[in-house]
Amino acid sequence: MGRIFGTDGVRGLANRDLTAELALDLSVAAAHVLGEAGAFADSRPTAVVARDPRASGEFLEAAIVAGLASAGVDVHLLGVVPTPGAAYLTAELDADMGVMISASHNAMPDNGIKFLARGGHKLDDAVEVAIEQRLREPWDRPTGIGVGRVGDSHVGVDAYVKHLVGTVPGPLTGLKVVLDCANGAAYHVGPAAFRRLGAEVVAIHDEPDGLNINEACGSTHLDDLQAAVVRHGADAGFAFDGDADRCLAVDASGQVVDGDQILAVLALARLERGLLHADTVVATVMSNLGFVQAMEAAGITVLQTAVGDRYVLEAMRAGGFTLGGEQSGHVIMADHATTGDGVLTALHLAARMSETGRTLADLAGVMRRLPQVLVNVPDVDKGRVDADPVLQGELVAANGALEGRGRILLRPSGTEPLVRVMVEAPTLEEATSVAEHLAGVVRRTLG
Repeated sequence: MGRIFGTDGVRGLANRDLTAELALDLSVAAAHVLGEAGAFADSRPTAVVARDPRASGEFLEAAIVAGLASAGVDVHLLGVVPTPGAAYLTAELDADMGVMISASHNAMPDNGIKFLARGGHKLDDAVEVAIEQRLREPWDRPTGIGVGRVGDSHVGVDAYVKHLVGTVPGPLTGLKVVLDCANGAAYHVGPAAFRRLGAEVVAIHDEPDGLNINEACGSTHLDDLQAAVVRHGADAGFAFDGDADRCLAVDASGQVVDGDQILAVLALARLERGLLHADTVVATVMSNLGFVQAMEAAGITVLQTAVGDRYVLEAMRAGGFTLGGEQSGHVIMADHATTGDGVLTALHLAARMSETGRTLADLAGVMRRLPQVLVNVPDVDKGRVDADPVLQGELVAANGALEGRGRILLRPSGTEPLVRVMVEAPTLEEATSVAEHLAGVVRRTLG
């Protein structure tokens, strides 16, 4: 069947690419692979299942639960919970595995399935390959008392909110914030956590109906948040995506504070407290050169990985590092979470404002963003990016013309049939010119 898992689980158009049948088969195969690998510790296995609010999550949840229970796994339903909440509760409830049903920032018609191992960690690539290989194989089905039981968890959201609040070093009294919940999984969790810490909260896009998730709102559409922050005279605004594993921010004047800037602020705060392991922060190759320069100036090493929070996580776990993230707003604080957590990130950014008395704009000013242009080139053979001699020759020439004043990255998308052309340069005009030229080369050579 080819690869089913992408860089962030299984994702596709719900009921077309991602069907109930596939969801059921995946859950059965996952239970078999994890069980035979010893993940269930020879005891009756348990799983937690959570989802974001999109409508298709309802039938996919039913299919996943049916698959797990038929494989002898007891299932605890968490309902609508952010991805990091599902990861936290997988560990907190001592479950053998977790499942999150979400397509993150994608539009409502899409959906996805992420499997979590014991402790709330994403599965290794090798485990995902093994699950794919075991799809629809014949198997001995348990009967009688051997089938799994299904019930609602009575811990869920409140336990996760309590955890979030407990990670923050001090109150947020006196801060006024706007939260764009993307009509997604953070619609209750985000406002609840901020209010418990004493912040004044204006919540927008916090009324999910199953159809409006990510619709012109959230971390991929910041216009409403920018306007609301200025209109309400707020100190800052924070935008989550559909499953709330990422966060972008807006300062009091409505200016965007991206993931690189957020990561820089948190890295310096942790360095100050002696909580930044090996004085190192993990980022990806998409991080702005200005971020790298700012961290180096502060004596912080930047370890860069391939794009994708799973690769950031792998590097963090391998080196014992405590902080990492992506420009898109995935920020991982390893001493509090096993994955990116948008609400956690927003809380700690707000806490830094509160404890220092500095504005978000002032804090974010620690780094100067080089103008960055990203061009997506669709419908090309992304597998030949590194092999096409004409394209590689043009790339060498373009890098030479920048003479170390910027950088270029050509990256095949992990989830779509396109190539991303990213260029950073001292001016927007130069970055745009180089990016458009290389995008044209990609179209001609790979189209």
